[in-house]
Amino acid sequence: MEYVHGGDIYTYKGMLDFSVNVNPLGPSERVIDAAKRGAERAMEYPDSRCGRLKEALAEKKGIPAERFIAGNGAADLFFSLVLAERPRTAVIPVPAFSEYEQALKTVGCEVREYFLKKENNFQLTEDFLNELPPETNIVFLCSPSNPAGQAIDRRLLLRIADRCEARGTRLVVDECFIDFLAEPEEYTMEKMTEKYPCLFVVQAFTKIHAVPGLRLGYGITSDMELLERMQQVRQPWSVSIPAQEAGIAALCDEERVRAARELTCRERARMEKELRECGVGVIPSQANFILMHSPHDLFAHLKDRGILIRDCSNYSGLGKGWYRTAVRREEENDRLLEAVRQICQGPVRHPAKWQEDAGTEAAEGGEAKEKQEKRQEEYSG
Repeated sequence: MEYVHGGDIYTYKGMLDFSVNVNPLGPSERVIDAAKRGAERAMEYPDSRCGRLKEALAEKKGIPAERFIAGNGAADLFFSLVLAERPRTAVIPVPAFSEYEQALKTVGCEVREYFLKKENNFQLTEDFLNELPPETNIVFLCSPSNPAGQAIDRRLLLRIADRCEARGTRLVVDECFIDFLAEPEEYTMEKMTEKYPCLFVVQAFTKIHAVPGLRLGYGITSDMELLERMQQVRQPWSVSIPAQEAGIAALCDEERVRAARELTCRERARMEKELRECGVGVIPSQANFILMHSPHDLFAHLKDRGILIRDCSNYSGLGKGWYRTAVRREEENDRLLEAVRQICQGPVRHPAKWQEDAGTEAAEGGEAKEKQEKRQEEYSG
């Protein structure tokens, strides 16, 4: 099976990994110690209801515990939701996380892609409301988006929720990167689940607490029937004891979250500036990663220098020449930036014009995509 995500450190051994987007400070000692205590209970079955974890989430967020559902990472919840709903038609703005479409295909759902525009920095705009067919059963949105790092304006999200509620359309909002925003409370829809039963918000410990290896995410909704259906289609012990214990401990890590947010905002601004000075096209981000493009094969050249980034050529709506890099610690970011400077040295056409053409043509279909790839080869040659 082809591996289509970042973080493939098992194929690319010993690399400095910028291909995954997690808290650059890593997991706290509190979280690691809690996971270890959980591992000592390996002879016990996990609580299939994740009762203590949901109570801790309820206390932290001021949302009733019965509105939460925990999963083996956010992806587990996407698949459980789709199996419970069995939608016939779906809309996904692209580029987007591939697991949305993969989950939908397991039930034979017809997926309609809404192409976000490069000239808008792949930001979702009001036009989306006009492109949402009334027969749509489910919509997947991501805020901040992956791979562009764009948060969706909350006023627009509320308008979309109004439309979906009136039509009986399920609205899924993936907020797995929400805690990296400078002001996450200005964007999150978690409290709006009470007003909109159609709304299903997904968050995770994976990114902000740097525990992708433990696999822990959760959904929030006021649709109790949906939660019951999801429980019926999933295996009962999807969240391990170490993951549950780590999640409870992580909810006390407010200072570490704040420090990660400040580090990310500071280093992201510096990286975007220096990447542009290298001649790399940059999509300004609000998250802990940066979407960029270049006529140079940055993935291959950086790999030769022991650095792994995410090749985004397999994202629908992008194509060759697009890459994503995480924002890490200052000294690690320095190493990436110095490598990019070396790669971009020499008489190469500045990518500004290529950027405009690539973004326009990506939305025009197959013929345009062939032109784009040919032009890129010319610029690289």
